Amino acid sequence: MHGEFKVPGGKLVVVDLDVTDGRIADFHLAGDFFLEPDDALLDINAAVNGLPETADVAQIAGAVRAALPEDVQMLGFTPESVGTAVRRALVTAAGWRDFDWEVVDDPAVSPMMNLALDEVLTERVGDGRRNPTLRIWEWDESAVVIGSFQSYRNEVDPDGAAGHGFQVVRRISGGGAMMMGAEQIITYSLYVPSSLVAGLTFADSYAFLDDWVLQALHSVGIEASYQGLNDITSPQGKIGGAAQKRLANGGVLHHATLSYDIDGQVMTEVLRIGREKLSDKGTTSAAKRVDPIRSQTGMPRRAILDEFMKTFRSYTGAVDGSITAEEYAAAEELVRTKFSTERWLHRVP
Repeated sequence: MHGEFKVPGGKLVVVDLDVTDGRIADFHLAGDFFLEPDDALLDINAAVNGLPETADVAQIAGAVRAALPEDVQMLGFTPESVGTAVRRALVTAAGWRDFDWEVVDDPAVSPMMNLALDEVLTERVGDGRRNPTLRIWEWDESAVVIGSFQSYRNEVDPDGAAGHGFQVVRRISGGGAMMMGAEQIITYSLYVPSSLVAGLTFADSYAFLDDWVLQALHSVGIEASYQGLNDITSPQGKIGGAAQKRLANGGVLHHATLSYDIDGQVMTEVLRIGREKLSDKGTTSAAKRVDPIRSQTGMPRRAILDEFMKTFRSYTGAVDGSITAEEYAAAEELVRTKFSTERWLHRVP
């Protein structure tokens, strides 16, 4: 069995193993990480050999850590990443390049259509009717998108939203509200089969699916890293956050929103907890703009998106794709029956 795990912001961990009588055998660790002393590699191999095939990441990491000398230096990987690679081998997880990827950068649609397309395309990837896909969001009107489990009245000031021309909509994934003004944010969605994240904890899957984004941000000069469950950050403050929704048919939606250039004052008038959000992004004054990408790069938003897509293509071998007429039609029906309804918008009052 063979398993690989690219440590977010770190190195590639590769494992090969057999299973004999319910226990791991003939285990070998490899990768482009750094390890001192050199013979600690043999200690890791010995620690994993003989573990039950049901061992989870924590058990494997504990065995590795206990076997290592006190002066060991592990650079670019951890005992937990070894455990993750082992679990991915045992469940025969797929890698990024095991799939034929598409990148979709279609013309702008309404915020509700963007939300409906997320559901439609995730379902089709889960059913095998669409290749795994990266889709760049573009929208033709401003909106506040609240998380699936957020309270409408706790999150949004309706008068402020209306006064600034922001429609309020609700998405199918959890997480916090995002304010989608024209040219102010960068949003993308990944539609992937569950086999890509097999063997990963739910928390680890967030950083795993956004590792290519860190590479893209590094390529434009931003020292980005992953923090906590779902935050992308830099030394100048938070850049953005991700959210997921997993469907019963095996389709996984992972999407993220990054702040390009947001008007902080408007945020405090549209979102009830805008001041806390600004503080989270390292901005002390509501009058300032939340602009970690624009200020750190000086690049136009479209140029940043081009770099994102370039990085993703090199990471996955993706080709350009497009949304089909049938997919658009299915999304339009979902807008009519779900996303435009008061029942959905106020499912959490």
